[in-house]
Amino acid sequence: MNSYVEKDLQYIWHPCAQMKDYEELNPIVIEKGEGVWLYDINGKRYLDCISSWWTNTLGHSNKRINEAIKKQIDNIEHVIFANFSNKPAIELAEKLVKITPNKLKKVFFSDNGSSAVEIALKMSFHYNMQRGNVKKKKFVALSDAYHGETLGALSVCDIDEFNTVYKPLLLDTIRVEGPDCYRCTYNRDSCHAECFGNMEKCMIENNQEISAVIVEPMVQGAAGMKIYSPIYLKKLRKLCDEYDIHLILDEIAVGFGRTGEMFACNHAKISPDFMCLSKGISAGYMPMSVVMTTDEVYNCFYGDYKDRKSFLHSHTYSGNAMACAIALENLKIFEEENIIEQNKKKGEFIKKLTLEKAKLSNYIGEVRSLGMITAIEIVRDKETKEGYPWHMRVGYEIYKIALRKGLVLRPIGNVLYFIPPYIINEDEIEFMVNTCFQSIEEYFKSNTFKVYN
Repeated sequence: MNSYVEKDLQYIWHPCAQMKDYEELNPIVIEKGEGVWLYDINGKRYLDCISSWWTNTLGHSNKRINEAIKKQIDNIEHVIFANFSNKPAIELAEKLVKITPNKLKKVFFSDNGSSAVEIALKMSFHYNMQRGNVKKKKFVALSDAYHGETLGALSVCDIDEFNTVYKPLLLDTIRVEGPDCYRCTYNRDSCHAECFGNMEKCMIENNQEISAVIVEPMVQGAAGMKIYSPIYLKKLRKLCDEYDIHLILDEIAVGFGRTGEMFACNHAKISPDFMCLSKGISAGYMPMSVVMTTDEVYNCFYGDYKDRKSFLHSHTYSGNAMACAIALENLKIFEEENIIEQNKKKGEFIKKLTLEKAKLSNYIGEVRSLGMITAIEIVRDKETKEGYPWHMRVGYEIYKIALRKGLVLRPIGNVLYFIPPYIINEDEIEFMVNTCFQSIEEYFKSNTFKVYN
């Protein structure tokens, strides 16, 4: 065993994992990255088809971003953001206001996605308290939602593996059955988001208690890349306005071009009251997040200290100059290299290849795709859409096979997905899709589960 692996196992507790698994599948120590490829300390390369947890937009060791870092580090790396500021943060805030939906006029900096969700929840609640809406203490979230793992963010999640043990510590959240287009009981060929009836009933019955509704627009990531109709978001925006309820859009995973639009809510042409951004904002280089909100919310906190209006929430690395310089260069590349239009073409190519392969497989229930997100759901029975039970870990076993073939997948239960860096080329796309399906076939050939056609 390599000494680095030994030391990793001795000292490090990895996230989102059962460490016992690492004794069988040792941690892969990455030495360098280039483009869509990662290289381990033994020289083996892996195609990073999940953008290192959905965050690397423009490839590893991007030359333009590297140069922006070198330039910024000779000026200022970080400065306290209370009563101080820095040029990259100011320029980035101005840029974000210009490119996000029109209601969003103010930028609050933080350093990770969970913190951004915490901030949005706190702002919404605090806003209502200051306006005398003292009954508005609850939040509404969708079934299978994921919004982060700090306690406030976890409160609006609905993933048992993350939530169950902490339930005594969590906020009282109203859960609403969300869209599930693959298993929809309505007419899928003429969708009018009939499933929104669940949310409508909840808001009619509880609107006086609800401070905000939080959703992942267009795609519920940790739910298995569930993609749903923009009509749902349109209806949600309208009902939030009707009942004076804030709409929080968690664009952490789906913002910055991932769905084929700069922001996922652009598909529905709506503007939220709060937008949480992270991951792709800094191209996978440094931890960073922001919460964008409206002048109305901002003005509610504007006043004297004696009025106790201030929003006293802070993070040490808020407005970090290095991260902001990276984000600015990231957005320049988006504009100058026409990334969004390229994403639409590449996304269609990934979808086309995946559908072709899926038609030849007995194990794929659905291929769903939006922009640069394509997901494959593996099922036991295509007619009933029955999946494999969680304890069988079908996705994880396929992931291990794919690793041996040089492909990094990150399964969500029975769902495999492609969320590659945007700079991926056609040859790399073909390797990604072909290797994934080879791994699926290899797994099922070596196991004797009953499969229905």
